[in-house]
Amino acid sequence: MNILITGGAGFIGSHVIRRFLKRYSNYTIFNLDALTYAGNLENLKDIEESKNYKFLKGDIVDAGFINKIFEQYEFDGVIHLAAESHVDRSIEDPLAFVRTNVIGTVNLLNAFKDISSNDRSSKSRFYHVSTDEVYGSLGETGLFTEETSYDPNSPYSASKASSDHFVRSYGETYGLPYVITNCSNNYGPNHFPEKLIPLFIHNIIENKPLPVYGDGKYTRDWLFVEDHAVAIDLVFHEGKNHETYNIGGFNEWQNIELVKLLCKQMDRKLGRAKGTSEKLISYVKDRPGHDLRYAIDAGKINRELGWKPSVTFEEGLERTIDWYLNNAQWLKNVTSGAYQEYYNKMYS
Repeated sequence: MNILITGGAGFIGSHVIRRFLKRYSNYTIFNLDALTYAGNLENLKDIEESKNYKFLKGDIVDAGFINKIFEQYEFDGVIHLAAESHVDRSIEDPLAFVRTNVIGTVNLLNAFKDISSNDRSSKSRFYHVSTDEVYGSLGETGLFTEETSYDPNSPYSASKASSDHFVRSYGETYGLPYVITNCSNNYGPNHFPEKLIPLFIHNIIENKPLPVYGDGKYTRDWLFVEDHAVAIDLVFHEGKNHETYNIGGFNEWQNIELVKLLCKQMDRKLGRAKGTSEKLISYVKDRPGHDLRYAIDAGKINRELGWKPSVTFEEGLERTIDWYLNNAQWLKNVTSGAYQEYYNKMYS
């Protein structure tokens, strides 16, 4: 099988590619990435020479390019992870999120629709990876299920909700075989340091402020990225067509409590006095449309496919911190921009 993974140079995508290459020697894995700021091929240096791996530099917004590679490689399956994903950036530039997350997804659907109609393989399917943010905000109780109505509150979540609807519409209108997953917050190695955990790890190392929005009581469910990769593997191979599966870590944490735990672990690992890193916490003006709480009910994927998270948050956070401390050059290359200069020159 020829499998296209979009956004494979990104955080989650790189872990998915590595898992598929190690488990499926009969697959050829194509990594399509535009190498924007969040795409970093250093994430895949250990597998870039694999015989059944091929990198394709390109933008999913470019319909002509997308149609060309689909005709050339006749992909049997697509795992679509490419997306603009940072809420703060979506507030500053909503149209960038519409272009990538909506138009880019439709370009992929159109190309896949044409090849899947040839019925080359009964295993052919389009896997769309989405977010729990499409459901909006929860109060102090309750969980998001696959039946929860969509109620997005940011340009980012609105763009992902729209792409979800387009995927389902292609299933209904054209009979396109698809699955969708909506996942909670991921964390782990290789995460670009604009998101909370990698940003704060970097800032603690550098003794920089730790900016916490509002009162810090916003609550999120956290999932270790390698557990997410396992779930994606399982849904791609065993999930039912035209079904949605929610993927969550059963790990709810208020932001401020998460940050304090991170500070404690960092002080211990850096040999600093207790409380040193907590002094870096600063409360900043809240962002617009900030959802109070997200929490996933992952019961369906557990009942039907047997998946559940294997890593506790405390364990996963420790593994994440260790990775960043042991990969100081990766972090330096990302924060300096050196990673973009090298790979963009190579694939210009």
